[in-house]
Amino acid sequence: MNNQHSALNARKQQATPRGVGVMCQWYAAKAENATIWDKDGNAFIDFAGGIAVLNTGHRHPKVMAAVTEQLTKFTHTAYQVTPYESYVALAERINERAPITGAAKSAFFTTGAEAVENAVKIARSYTGRHGIITFGNGFHGRSFMTMAMTGKTAPYKRDFGVMPAGVFHARYPVPAKGISVDAAIASVEDIFSEDIAPHDVAAIVLEPVQGEGGFNVVPAEFLKRLRALCDKHGILLVADEVQTGFARTGKLFAMNHYETKADLITMAKSLGGGFPISGVVGRADVMDAPNPGGLGGTYAGNPIAVAAAHAVIDAIEQEKLCERANELGAELVAVLKQIQQASGEVVTDIRALGSMVAVELETAEQAKAVQNYAMENGLLLLTCGKYGNVIRFLYPLTIPAAQFRQGLEILKQGFVALNPQRITVMEQPA
Repeated sequence: MNNQHSALNARKQQATPRGVGVMCQWYAAKAENATIWDKDGNAFIDFAGGIAVLNTGHRHPKVMAAVTEQLTKFTHTAYQVTPYESYVALAERINERAPITGAAKSAFFTTGAEAVENAVKIARSYTGRHGIITFGNGFHGRSFMTMAMTGKTAPYKRDFGVMPAGVFHARYPVPAKGISVDAAIASVEDIFSEDIAPHDVAAIVLEPVQGEGGFNVVPAEFLKRLRALCDKHGILLVADEVQTGFARTGKLFAMNHYETKADLITMAKSLGGGFPISGVVGRADVMDAPNPGGLGGTYAGNPIAVAAAHAVIDAIEQEKLCERANELGAELVAVLKQIQQASGEVVTDIRALGSMVAVELETAEQAKAVQNYAMENGLLLLTCGKYGNVIRFLYPLTIPAAQFRQGLEILKQGFVALNPQRITVMEQPA
């Protein structure tokens, strides 16, 4: 590390709290599509995507043009004081595309946690109930309600005291880990019999693909049975698509992969293409439950971010990024299977839906070693999972093919470096 980065790290340590964990010890200077350059001009292939924010890449031309144009008009009015057409038009576009039964309505906010909090408010208002059921290893945000909903203590809930009441955790179905669909449904029934009566439950909230939890993909049968359980007891089903939305899984929403429909869907991250915006879309009758003033926020649906969101939808559809997500994901999975075959017991599982891909290793130490090797050789990777032993891939769907394959080659060499005697150099698949 050079003196410039060392000096900045010293300043960071003095100026910012240690609770804001920072992965990289270098500092970004500029970025374009799937590349980040540090202050020394070193280039890194970005397979992290700002934690699933950059499905359309850094500074997508359509996004930059839309934001630049909006900057010439106005940057803020507060939508609930002085509204603007672009907000309404974005709601119309989301309503048309979201996998919601019947008429839909949308409201926009700023962060993923805000979207989830507002989904809870809407569900409680509509049902007149207070209880919320979520799932183990799920992640829903860092505000107090969303911390309570998150199914992992460290680092998200540890040391922050008593969480809001009325939140209960069922088991997320992961058949490979011994949690069958039957067992997961039984855990919901156990909550009904042991913790809260079903007629007091407002909503069941789940990620169609768990993000921080390790990219576990929900089985279609579980969603179907969960929907039936919700209908039986008058409970709303909420899909948290903050990380899965906007082409990442090969569909605009991950729920598009399933026949089962949610009553509410939360969204954020890649909706804004790098600008902060989130939202809730849902059944019109449910969304209309809160009284005027019950929803909103000073920056909610900021016009700059709304302009970016329109451009993101344009880019996804015009550049066929859902199709590209499936193509890139299939290529990555082929490489991971090759690594798995060559690595013996190192790779224990591969999970994928479109380009929401993860590889699970035996230990967190192995995952960290691959991540460190990748960083040293110009590739950004993120880890996740209950035990930190999962590497997840969140590259921009706009990444050039040659650069994508360059990243895969670095990944392969990272696994070779784990045990050169056992893992041989692997050929790129045809």
